[in-house]
Formats: sequence, C-alpha cells, structure tokens
Amino acid sequence: MISVAEVLSALALATDVATGVHFEKSLQTCLVADAFARDLGLDERDRRATYHAALLRGIGCTSNASESAELFVDDVAFQSAFHVLDVGRPDVFSSQLSRFGAWVPGRQSELAQRFVEVAPTVGPLATRAGCEVSRALGAGLTLDDAAIRALDEVYERWDGMGLPNGLRGDQIALPTRIVHIAEQAVLAAATGGRERAVSEVRARAGGQLDPELVARFEASVLDVIKHPDLVAAVVAAEPGERSKVAFGNVDRLCLTFAMVADLKGRYLLGHSTHVAQLATDAGRLLGMSDLSAVRATALVHDIGRVAVSAEIWDRPGPLGVADWERVRLHSYWSGRILQRCPATKQFARDAASHHERCDGSGYPHGAARGEVSATARLLAAADLTAALTEERSHRPALKIGDAAATVHAEVKAGRIDRDAAAAVLEAAGMPKPRNTYPCDLTGREVDVLRLAVRGKTNREIAAVLSISDRTVGHHLAHVYDKTGVRTRPGIAVFAMQHGLLVD
Repeated sequence: MISVAEVLSALALATDVATGVHFEKSLQTCLVADAFARDLGLDERDRRATYHAALLRGIGCTSNASESAELFVDDVAFQSAFHVLDVGRPDVFSSQLSRFGAWVPGRQSELAQRFVEVAPTVGPLATRAGCEVSRALGAGLTLDDAAIRALDEVYERWDGMGLPNGLRGDQIALPTRIVHIAEQAVLAAATGGRERAVSEVRARAGGQLDPELVARFEASVLDVIKHPDLVAAVVAAEPGERSKVAFGNVDRLCLTFAMVADLKGRYLLGHSTHVAQLATDAGRLLGMSDLSAVRATALVHDIGRVAVSAEIWDRPGPLGVADWERVRLHSYWSGRILQRCPATKQFARDAASHHERCDGSGYPHGAARGEVSATARLLAAADLTAALTEERSHRPALKIGDAAATVHAEVKAGRIDRDAAAAVLEAAGMPKPRNTYPCDLTGREVDVLRLAVRGKTNREIAAVLSISDRTVGHHLAHVYDKTGVRTRPGIAVFAMQHGLLVD
C-alpha cells in the first residue's frame, strides 16, 4: 500500500516549482495551517479540509500558464510575484508594482502597466479557470467537498477584493481563511524569519486576511517547519485515518501529475497520457512484468515541465542556447520532485531518464545504455513517438509512417533502443518494423545468411524463401561484400558475434 499523502506531497512540490516559490513551501504551509487549525480547535473534517487545501493550494497553477506567458513573458516569475501582491494596501501595492516585471530587464514598467490594465478583466477569468481546474483535479484525487470548496476560494480575500467571485468575510470557508494566513506567514518567513512572518500577517489583517484569526495566530505555530523531513512531517500530520492506495491503483493519482504537466503548454495537452498508453501497450508486447509501474512512471515523467516557462514550450521559433538549457532541466526536475517522496521515489530515476539516449548523447546526465533501465529506454521511445505524432508550435503532427522513419533513424544512430522502438511503433499501429542490422545488411540478406551458415545449399535456401537460386547468389555476394568476410564459417562467426541467428 502507498500513502496518498506522500503522493500529494510530490504533487505539492511540483506546484512550488511551477509558481516560483521556494521548494517545500507547500509542505510548510500545510504544516503551519494544520497546527493553526488544531490550536483553533477545528473538528477533524475541517482540519482535513485545511490540510488538503494548504498542501494542494497551487494545484491549478498551470491552467493559465500559456496566457500568463503571453502577457508577462515568464509565467513562473509572474506567479511568484502574484503570490504576494496586496491590492488592499495602496502604498504597498504601488511599491510591489515598481518591482513587478523585473524578470525581463528593460520591460519592467511595460509589464507593470500591462498588469494594471488587464487585471480587472483577465484576472477573474484566469482565477475562475484555475479554480475550475482545482475542483476537477481535487475530485480526481478523491478530496472531500470541504477541501474542494477551500481550493475553489484560494484567490478570494477577507475584504471582498479577491477573485473570481469577490467573496467577503465569512462567505469564505474557514479552512480557506486559515490557509491564507499560513501561506503568507510561510512566504514571509522564508525571507525574514518568524518576526517578518508575524509582521506581514498582521499587516494584512482586515484586508486579505481574517482579522479575528490573525489575532489568534502565534509565531510558535511556525516551529513545525523546522522538522528535518517535511514530507514525513506532512504524512504524520494527516488528520483522521491515513489514506492509502494499493500500488496497482496508484496510476489514478499519477494521472493528476500528467494533467498538471500537460496544461503547461497549448501543444502539450494529452502528451503524458499518450506516452503512458504507448509505453504500457509496448511493455505488454515486450512481456514486461510490472505494467502498472510502467504506466505510473509514464504518467509522471514530464512533471518537471512545470519548472520551465510556457513561453518556451509554446514558442514557434528556434530556441537559443540558454532556452535549451532550461528545457534540458525539465527532466532533472521530474527526478528531483519524485525522488523527494517515498511513494514516488520508485519512479524518479526512470522518469528523469526519458531523454537519455543509448549512446550517451541525451540529458540530463548523458547516461549511456548500460546506465539506463529497460523501462527508461521504453519511455524514451514512447515519448519520442508520441511527440512526433502530436502537433507542436513549430511543426504539424507527423503521420505515423513519417514518425516511424524518424524513430528508425534514431535507432540506427544508436540513440533509441531497437526493441523498445519496435514495440512502441507496433503499439502505435505500425506493422512490426524490420530490425536494423550491422554493415547495412537487409532483412532478406540476413534470412539468407542464417540458412547459409547452417550448411544449406543455394537451391535449398531458394526453396525455403521462395526465391530463385540466382537471387540467393546475389544476396550472398552482398553479404560477403558488406561484411568483408569471404567464407561461410567466417560468416557464421560474424553472425554469432552480432546476434544475427535469432530475432
């Protein structure tokens, strides 16, 4: 059995990366919110809603990534700035706007002005979309109604100046109001310690935050974030009976990772589930024993995409060197996020290796074939095939035949595993592709070779293969010419050295 809280913790780490806040911010917010809820005497149901809403507060963070990138260039940097904006204090808000857009040197004032102009119209639409995604994903994670309601209200404010519905005061659920306080305290503590955290929370009282709750907030609540292992602390803090799921059903949870990742760009939608389907079907063809692990790994393999701005994923033009470095980091982030939590750690290495290549030319580590597992090699072939047959910002989707030609070229170049590619392409609807052979031998030449090394005469070979004696002679001549070997025993040794006597 797998702890659901561990899986949700990994998802929370992904939302930290996607929103440009410090790593483990969501885990800290969860612990602080839960400790505060306990101090307030909340019952188990409300504590559980507070716990889940704090942990997954950013679950809808990629829902508007492309639109935010269009407006503000880097959606990750934008979300980081948006987290702390306080429209309820004009002097503070003005100061924050003076720094807004600093992630694009030379365009700071332009981006700040754009935010002011579009916020009244785009803001409600964007936050409504984010809330809608949060509700849908929360339901998929089987969160209860109270937690889903809290997620639906994460952009609201006590003073009614929040989004998307302008809820005011007690119209906002109590768990949400607690999460708001915990989040601002954690963000402030990250830069200024406990003193700054308490000061910031008090400054927002009556504006963003419930003043009565702020009055009861104690700095000592922040002690919970000093735990040496925050994931373990979050799992231990889960209110009520701890949720567990059988390993064979973990892909239900992993599906949420796939959707969060694929929402990161307009041309990525459905990619992770496409890869999962190809990898699972191909794994079945290859006789792999643990297909549930293959599917789960495929579903989570691209979660690191959230660390890279949607502007890069959506860009139709060529990428520069610096952009490519950011792209190459996405698989590193997949591994780091998954590695951090015990329930997802088993998927980390293979997920992070989906862009490694058998010849060592891949990324992020340049690992060669012997360092990459069979699952990772299968994932690489499935990811490549899926991407080629999907539309991208710089090209239309390829027909499966054209995609197969590209995959075969990668196999021939020694980058993609031959058996994995064959199984993936068969799973994608292609006839089982012919193997590639050394010295550019063709499949028919290898058929002739196999019979010849076993002592068959040209006539006997011709009868078996339903070709003429003369054609057999031509094929054998080509075999000798291509291999540089001149005798049948020599060819037999060549065949054994290169594994040509079996498919």
